[in-house]
Amino acid sequence: MTNETWNGEDIAMSTPSTQVEIITPPAASDGTCLLKELPRERLAWMLQKMCEIRYFEEKAEDLYVRGLVHGTMHLSIGMEASPVGSIACLRDDDLIIHHHRGHGHTIAKGADLTLMMAEFLGKERGYCRGRGGSMHIADIPGGNLGACGVVAGGIPTSVGIALALQMHRSNQVLLSFFGDGATNEGEFHESLNMASIWKLPVVFICDNNQYGMSMHVHKAMNIEKISTRATAYGIPGKSVDGNDVLAVYQAVSEAVEYARAGNGPSLIDNVTYRWRGHSKSDRNLYRTQDEINQWKERCPIRRFKQVLAEAEVVSAEECDSIDETAKAAIERAAEEALAFAEPSPENMEDEVYAP
Repeated sequence: MTNETWNGEDIAMSTPSTQVEIITPPAASDGTCLLKELPRERLAWMLQKMCEIRYFEEKAEDLYVRGLVHGTMHLSIGMEASPVGSIACLRDDDLIIHHHRGHGHTIAKGADLTLMMAEFLGKERGYCRGRGGSMHIADIPGGNLGACGVVAGGIPTSVGIALALQMHRSNQVLLSFFGDGATNEGEFHESLNMASIWKLPVVFICDNNQYGMSMHVHKAMNIEKISTRATAYGIPGKSVDGNDVLAVYQAVSEAVEYARAGNGPSLIDNVTYRWRGHSKSDRNLYRTQDEINQWKERCPIRRFKQVLAEAEVVSAEECDSIDETAKAAIERAAEEALAFAEPSPENMEDEVYAP
């Protein structure tokens, strides 16, 4: 993979549009080849994980409305293709760092759904013993290093971990996920610069849902595509349709191979859209219902089902079965997690470094 392959017209400078638009993947990202190259089981797994993410978040929303969840949460409904397409490229021993909207990344990395739901509900048997909650679910043995609630806060951490991998001469790769708002923070630019000059094995992935809280990306930066920023640090950059799981898979696969070969980092801009507000307190006054409905028509799960069925890789009936199995798994996880014990006051100071 060369810079020319990644940095051609795809990230050419242009005047920002005033309208929200989807970025169509270039011809090289055509998923037809992947439908033939990837094992059928892998494609079915990708659909399964996308469905699990969707149903987990719908169940999370339901539990919140019922008053069973403490604090707030940040949903990624409509964004399922970005974490699944990205993480599907990894080996089991590769690593990820995600962000406050990270339920999808956690599920795609192979989290136990019951333990994840328990953590979301603040239960003792959750991944972090109920202390992390929605924003900080981590599974260290599974290679999910968790999230930082500070915008862009996980990016410099990912550089440190990638440096450690390099120093240990490991061939593992780290995916560092963040939102579009993070790309205006100093940590983003400092981290990309350092990772670039040291050729660290990290892939920077922007889950670009186009709104940093309530600010549209075109009002926050004078470029059309976030991947343009890769040129400042001499690394590959690419913007893809983040609602096309195969386009995401292809772009991130190239970046992972590039990093694993010792060539250094890349920046992937997965252009997607969140159907819900920034958090549960968001009244969505900064965008129209018509805009939201237009993006719902580009539902990544429905699109992938159609692609699989039309290519006769997975039949429509099998897609429906995968969907139903995912929904049942989430319902079962919630039921089991609700029965778990609450954290005990007796051990509340455990794992606290400075009481």
